[in-house]
Amino acid sequence: MRKYLFLLVILLFPLNVFAYTDTSRSSIVMDIDSGRILYEKNADEKRLIASITKIMTAIVAIENGDLSKKVTVGDEVLKMYGTNIYVEVGEKLKLEDLLYGLILRSGNDASVVIANVVAGSEKEFIKMMNAKAQKIGMKNTSFSNPHGLDEETKNYSTARDMAILSRYAYKNEIYRKITSTKEYEVSTGKKTYLWYNRNKLLKDYKFCTGGKNGYTPSAGKTLVTTATKNNLNLTIVTLDDGDQYTTHKSLYEEFFKKYRRYEVLSKDNFEIDKKFVSGKVYIKKSFYYPLSDSDIEDIKTIVSVDEAVKGEIVGHINIYLRDDRIGSVNVYRQKEKKADTFFGKIKNLFT
Repeated sequence: MRKYLFLLVILLFPLNVFAYTDTSRSSIVMDIDSGRILYEKNADEKRLIASITKIMTAIVAIENGDLSKKVTVGDEVLKMYGTNIYVEVGEKLKLEDLLYGLILRSGNDASVVIANVVAGSEKEFIKMMNAKAQKIGMKNTSFSNPHGLDEETKNYSTARDMAILSRYAYKNEIYRKITSTKEYEVSTGKKTYLWYNRNKLLKDYKFCTGGKNGYTPSAGKTLVTTATKNNLNLTIVTLDDGDQYTTHKSLYEEFFKKYRRYEVLSKDNFEIDKKFVSGKVYIKKSFYYPLSDSDIEDIKTIVSVDEAVKGEIVGHINIYLRDDRIGSVNVYRQKEKKADTFFGKIKNLFT
């Protein structure tokens, strides 16, 4: 039996130092694809989150509701105040339309209609919000309403948890489409609505792909955004920041300059020296990771292969950045093609 453990040293490239502005009380910059935290400040301090709550409201509705379903607005909207889309009792529109009103205009009235339609009641919908938060790893988050108003009930979270939520939501195609929409028009037969996205970064920063803003006097200004540049997908969260859009733009510029998305392992150019493995092996997926120039020389991969193992998987590769394991990729045995029989060769001539 031959079993090998060996080290691959990966050489990549070099860069400079930059400055940024961050006037928030809490903030975080996360790579969406890998989940790597590139920057954080007071990221685990629990704070009121205002209308960025509606990211969770949207994702719970998208995953559990029928978006094409016609919804009749009930009298639950009469108790709502603050930012509304001003739908009237008895109006009919699709659940999908309400989601656009929820995200683009931060409609508090939309949030309570959505909650009742999806879960039967606000109370049950809030249970679904908290269950989803726990399931995706939001350890320091508690929801008490679907809108973020905090005079009667309060929603608490952290910059880290909201980045986890933003990363999760971003992977949903419907959410990405809604949150990236700059304007949306819908007619109910009673009224026609034209909603413009309140997330100013979407208009002012060309790399921004979406997000949600929020504000209450108690929470201050809160903002979650996403942006993409050179195949690097980032999300930023700021809590209680009077100059939030400046902070987001500054942090994006800083970290798009500082980090690049590297192909650390390539499935198309992968091979192991024949002295370690006799048969052909391969990996099914390339491994990408955001790295700064100072990170590059500290990347290493440790390959463990055991040819005596039966089955398709014969080993794995652990990828490390300094002492932290940042990923693992399985190594597969390539099946050998059976030689054609004489009759098989004859058959191939006619097929």
